[in-house]
Amino acid sequence: MNMKSTLALAILASSCPAAFAAEPLSKIRVSDDRTHFVEEGAGKRFVIWGVNYDHDDAGRLLEDYWADEWTKVVEDFREIKGLGANLVRVHLQTGKFLKAADRADDESLKRLGDLVKLAEETGLYLDVTGLGCYHKQDVPAWYDALDEPARWDAQATFWKAVAGACKDSPAVFCYDLMNEPILTGGKDPEQWLAGEPLGGKYFVQRITRDAKGRTNEAIAAAWVAKLTLAIREVDARTLVTVGVIPWAQVFKGAKPLFHGPEAGKPLDFVAVHFYPKAGKLDETIEALKVYEVGKPLVIEEIFPLGASLEETVEFIDRSRPIVDGWVSFYWGKTIEECEKAGDMSHAVTAVWLKKFRELAPAATQADAPKP
Repeated sequence: MNMKSTLALAILASSCPAAFAAEPLSKIRVSDDRTHFVEEGAGKRFVIWGVNYDHDDAGRLLEDYWADEWTKVVEDFREIKGLGANLVRVHLQTGKFLKAADRADDESLKRLGDLVKLAEETGLYLDVTGLGCYHKQDVPAWYDALDEPARWDAQATFWKAVAGACKDSPAVFCYDLMNEPILTGGKDPEQWLAGEPLGGKYFVQRITRDAKGRTNEAIAAAWVAKLTLAIREVDARTLVTVGVIPWAQVFKGAKPLFHGPEAGKPLDFVAVHFYPKAGKLDETIEALKVYEVGKPLVIEEIFPLGASLEETVEFIDRSRPIVDGWVSFYWGKTIEECEKAGDMSHAVTAVWLKKFRELAPAATQADAPKP
């Protein structure tokens, strides 16, 4: 943070103290009947209305700029709060938090601690998603060289360290073990990173490259159990989940794997990524219902990507009876900045952010019990 930015932030804080003050957050837990989220103590229902803060407008990941441009992170969190959100999903990269397979990066953990404090001060909860390898060029060679058991051990080291840095804060809503993990198969099955990059980023990652005679359920269950146990060794309270691809939206008859009866036992709620398809809202709702497994259900990614704004809003409205929260996206540009950019992509984002802000009061209303 340079002197000019520090001074500007200090002046803004002193002149607008209310904007930098937030009510103390309560830890969020699953309700006694396992159907929704509640605030500890008060028992008030909590509904998520949040954003993924996965990269900035230039495509940089959080760890690329949070050390030198901390003021930007602070400003982005204020802007997210101003949109009516109550949660930010952050994506932590494996190579930035591990120095070696058995050693965490203390500097990154310290910066994560600063982010947790910022969330507390802003009044925003954190969905801490880990084990990212989004920029292939940043993945350590030693990490890619590990076999499955050693790679899982390194992932457990990651989560034990991250949970240790987060465990005392009520602002940490959950730990998401990995973004969209998959098993074997597909193109280049020997590679840990799967599929074609999206915007230069690999969001999908394999947890194994060789089933070795095991069932998919057995592999997923062993992986979830190992990482959840690593977290529980240091943090017994914070919720744990896995954000998954909705294969039921792709293949008719597909069933949950990571949130199925075997693998999903240690997980506290279901997190699934749904992008409505134009003209196929009925099918999308039916696919969503597949992930009703007797736990709270969160749509951890949603955006008008394959459908119009109107259809996306309709999908949100129709999903209310079974969903406990929605998480969209914020890429570091305000509505006004997106409007000034003058291109179609930013124009779509600006219109969506306006609608997101408009929907916030009703989306987060927690007075009525879940239908």
